Amino acid sequence: MLSRPFALTPGEPAGIGPDLCLLQARQAQPHALVAIASRSLLAERAKQLGLRIELLAAGPNHWPTEPAPAGALYVWDTALATPAVAGQLDARNGRYVLETLTRAGQGCLDGVFAGMITAPVHKGVINEAGIPFSGHTEFLAELTHTEQVVMMLATRGLRVALVTTHLPLKDVAAAITAERLERVARILHADLVDKFGITQPRILVCGLNPHAGEGGHLGREELEIIEPTLQRLRAEGMNLVGPLPADTLFTPKNLEHCDAVLAMYHDQGLPVLKYKGFGAAVNVTLGLPIVRTSVDHGTALDLAGSGNIDTGSLQVALETAFQMARS
Repeated sequence: MLSRPFALTPGEPAGIGPDLCLLQARQAQPHALVAIASRSLLAERAKQLGLRIELLAAGPNHWPTEPAPAGALYVWDTALATPAVAGQLDARNGRYVLETLTRAGQGCLDGVFAGMITAPVHKGVINEAGIPFSGHTEFLAELTHTEQVVMMLATRGLRVALVTTHLPLKDVAAAITAERLERVARILHADLVDKFGITQPRILVCGLNPHAGEGGHLGREELEIIEPTLQRLRAEGMNLVGPLPADTLFTPKNLEHCDAVLAMYHDQGLPVLKYKGFGAAVNVTLGLPIVRTSVDHGTALDLAGSGNIDTGSLQVALETAFQMARS
């Protein structure tokens, strides 16, 4: 068991994040977990869900080192701007969401927390509050002064990292540069070693074009950018296989001895991963100096307060964060 607790941020207070934290607290965790949230919000949501969860105080100079028992949750009380109603967004609480993330991220940097696990936020309502916000990943990169981060989703038996993330398809090819591919591949390799304990990771790399370019007949990015970059990195000892056609890469035979897949763009790799593990997948931010994992779904405002939600993704996010911190 690790001596430092993990931070858990419930995200958008009107969404299912608070529900997830409370439902997860019904069972004991292997490590101490601190929810950074409004205590009154959690108490009200527990009442709405019909849950009896004991909310234990935590905070500076009072950090737990032992896990809470089943039916209890440590809470670092963080004040809402206005009471939150399940399912009803309120821009006045936008700064509250960012305060929980700041407390968690800074706590990781300061060595208070062993890592952080995030429930979903609602980007739109934070922007409506007058705060420019494009997502957890970018926010934490800025907080930790990290120039390049990599988005990786994982489920049991498959990890997929992305060279490009939220770009229109028409802009993807121009974004696949040798410099970008090299940075992403280095971060993926280093974090598989340092944070997942894989001594010599084997990474399968997708081509950009159908059939990985068909020898240049369906695009030249593989010949001119991807393959030369992979060759340079292989010369340093990285085990990079590809570029491979994406339509046949994701087959059991290819994935059997694979530690991660590096996809060129969002909808090349993530549909396969979500088909395999939706509801039991985790979003991992690689390249940060801290451990950060997240659920793979949104705020589900229509389900907040209903009790009709699945905690599977949060469970995998917790397990992954614990594994990364131990590694």
